[in-house]
Amino acid sequence: MAIHLEEFQELVDQLPGGAQELLRASWNEAARAFSPRGLDNYLKGALALHQLGRGEELVVSYLQSTPLLARGIGEDVLPELVNFLLSMASKTSGAVLALIVGTAPQAAQRLGDDQLFQQYLNVLSLMLAQAPRGLRPMLEQLDHLLSQLTLGGLRRWAQWGAQAYKADFDGQLAYFSLRSPDALSVLQQERKGTLFVNVQRRLNIYLRAMWGRDMFLRPTAGDYETREGLRPYIEHYVVHVADAYDDWRPSGADTPADRVVAALDVYRAVANHCTAHLVFTPRPLSMQTLSPLQIALVELIEDARVEHLAIQRFPNMREAWLALHPPFDPAEPARIGPLLDRLARALLEQEPGDTHPWVRQGVELFRAQSDWSDNQLSWNVGVELGHSLLALGLPEFNRRLDVQRAVYRDDNRAVWKLEEYDEAQALQATWETRQQVRRKVSVMEMVNDLDNEFAGDDAQEVWVLPTEFMLDQEGVSINSLEGRPPVSEPFHYPEWDYQIQLERPSWVTLLERHAQPGDMAVIDDILARHKPVASRLKFLIESMVPQGLQRQRRQREGDDIDLDAAVRMMSDLRLGVQPDGRCMVRLKRTQRDLAVMVLLDLSESSNDKVRGMDYSVLDLTRSATVLLAEALSRIGDPFALHGFCSDGRHDVHYYRFKDFDQPYGDLAKARLAGMRGRYSTRMGAALRHAGRALARQPQRKKICFVITDGEPADNDVRDPQYLRHDTRNAVEALGREGVTVYALSLDPHADLYVSRIFGARNFTVVDKVERLPETLPMLYMSLTR
Repeated sequence: MAIHLEEFQELVDQLPGGAQELLRASWNEAARAFSPRGLDNYLKGALALHQLGRGEELVVSYLQSTPLLARGIGEDVLPELVNFLLSMASKTSGAVLALIVGTAPQAAQRLGDDQLFQQYLNVLSLMLAQAPRGLRPMLEQLDHLLSQLTLGGLRRWAQWGAQAYKADFDGQLAYFSLRSPDALSVLQQERKGTLFVNVQRRLNIYLRAMWGRDMFLRPTAGDYETREGLRPYIEHYVVHVADAYDDWRPSGADTPADRVVAALDVYRAVANHCTAHLVFTPRPLSMQTLSPLQIALVELIEDARVEHLAIQRFPNMREAWLALHPPFDPAEPARIGPLLDRLARALLEQEPGDTHPWVRQGVELFRAQSDWSDNQLSWNVGVELGHSLLALGLPEFNRRLDVQRAVYRDDNRAVWKLEEYDEAQALQATWETRQQVRRKVSVMEMVNDLDNEFAGDDAQEVWVLPTEFMLDQEGVSINSLEGRPPVSEPFHYPEWDYQIQLERPSWVTLLERHAQPGDMAVIDDILARHKPVASRLKFLIESMVPQGLQRQRRQREGDDIDLDAAVRMMSDLRLGVQPDGRCMVRLKRTQRDLAVMVLLDLSESSNDKVRGMDYSVLDLTRSATVLLAEALSRIGDPFALHGFCSDGRHDVHYYRFKDFDQPYGDLAKARLAGMRGRYSTRMGAALRHAGRALARQPQRKKICFVITDGEPADNDVRDPQYLRHDTRNAVEALGREGVTVYALSLDPHADLYVSRIFGARNFTVVDKVERLPETLPMLYMSLTR
């Protein structure tokens, strides 16, 4: 489906003239590189950079470079890049920012992975903090640097220069321009033998030729502080390997030339071993009831099993793997680790020469098996060997110290977590897929042109009717019969970034979802269990119900004469006493001009049990809300009960259990009974949406109660301060609109942050969570009397 630039005309019109011309000329290339959602992020990123006011060069460089970046490592890194540029705008010039964008495709091509690219941005952030004058010359030499260094090596090289030339600006320029002897010396020291990006294509062709299928390889960078990389691992059918390997020298510098294993052969050994796991592992094993030692032995035997099956197909793999095992040491082992290495080598050898009794036992048990295709044998043999190893009296097994030292073997997470190989799922996990498009259509388009009325969540295009499609004969809608509960049109809200002191426009997407009803018996049980609390509330409720007109006596001005006060005033005049002039009565209409919103945090943590109790925090929140709702319905104050949770900034869930114009009846109670906790707590967006609902109410005084069991957090935010500052910004914005936000926190440590978010007088921390059902209604009474 073609996507036209005119669909984004409103965004395009806000860009400078040169950027608009470039965008029109390169639109076809951008449309091929991005999904519809990616194109929206692409143009919004350009607009955000334009609004920085750092010149047109930055916007033009962004528009030219980011389609190449997306083609290299995917479009999901685009928001990360834009956020980085916005956060760095106050620390450097627009020309340097443009250079960062211009070299981003180079970095993506050399790194080859979106996670590594995000870590690369962290290296640039470090440079801007420690040696900002060196960033420009370093970026100019970036291709040369990344062709010789891993990402960890680049970071160590940059840190060395930043520390060595901290106060020498000319020295910084020489070092980061590679014109300094120190720069070349440290570069040589940090060089690794063979970079993954230089051999990735050869490895893919090799694996396709060997195994007759495509394997997906991705680099990892685990050597930020040392030259040691991460161990290989398999996750979601993707093989993750170190981003560089040196030539393998079993005996160190004294290794003879004929025993040195080239780095390319190390990569092949790693790829073959991990592929053997993918091909020959029928199902995951259970680690229940196993000790750490038994887990390690099961993993060792499983490594040997898949290698045995691979060697039956490709006999020369035996020698390739044996060359990467530690040299045989016949000395009596002092720990379990060296003994595991000896067993791993003996299981791989055709004629093991190790005479250790336990190693011999392991070889005999392994070779006595008959069905090599069943990985249950690894579990059985490993458990049996674990029992006999304990009898040797060696020091206790340490998972960190007693690991297999064969450099090509993975960390074996796939032994316990890998599911049956599914090629379609593997492709979906590895290749970028087009984002789903939702289109509003007319009834006739829906009737005549719809291809599949039962399309699932993975459909590339979904058609939506603005209103429900009613069936004449049944009198109900198709959606109620066949579909899922509908969601609202998306609401987009800004989010405050405290690092750049600006709001990110339309950064968060909120969707209102239908609250599913639950069992009404839950609500009846709550009212029965808390009957004493309801009785104590009855007197307070009756005192707060408006009583119509009230007479206020002894007023200087009013609506009528207070006869008793007038008689006393005349008596005082006749007695020659100064009279009291307050002889009027004022009639005052008692009316509670108040609207209340109760906003419930429905994150996953609310499912946690209260310490020492058999009920959860969510159960207590539901009980407190039910009692408060009963009180509010008797007083007559208009109120709403809403809830929220979040699954990243693109999917904030918002539920309306009761709105201001709805009665508190069986439907609202059923929705409260069915509420459940999941996902995370992006509180700022929920507060802004609740404020929108409160703004439509005619009452003069408005209160928003937030009931939460933890601080704002979400799965796509790593900085714990980020969402705290955003929530505070949302609270302050509501305060300027006349809405009082009051927090009731169930987190015993909330004092550390909740006062900074809501204000010193606008929060209460409930130390005893079990008292929440009576605390909340009483708190409301005291605040609104």
